[in-house]
Amino acid sequence: MGFQLLVAEFTARVAEHGYGDLRPVHGLAFQALWPGGATATELAGRLGVTKQAAGQLVDDLERRGYVRRQAHPEGGRRKLVVLTEAAHAHLQVAGRTLHALEAELAGRLPGTDLGSLRRELARLVRELGGEDLPPLRPVW
Repeated sequence: MGFQLLVAEFTARVAEHGYGDLRPVHGLAFQALWPGGATATELAGRLGVTKQAAGQLVDDLERRGYVRRQAHPEGGRRKLVVLTEAAHAHLQVAGRTLHALEAELAGRLPGTDLGSLRRELARLVRELGGEDLPPLRPVW
């Protein structure tokens, strides 16, 4: 429940900055494509979705100007999906929004060490996931 509330608040705040057309799954796709891009098949694996779903997501984001397809550096028919300046601008807004939200939460929870909480959650992820972390599956 805490995660859902945090994601909803974050999404609403990012929308206030002009990104109401993006959902959390788009942010996950941006993270999965950053910094050097990926093929749609690689994106599918990183997100834990089907190739068809990844292709539809790329088509949608390309229509909106957030990604573009370009020739793959290894040649062949494959295309590399890369972020555009619009996506990078969104990531900057999202980063500032997340940091502001974290600061507000720290202020609402006096005595809580969010750094310690973050380290413990990272340790939990490492212990549960080991070297084979699951994909950034969009679960909402």
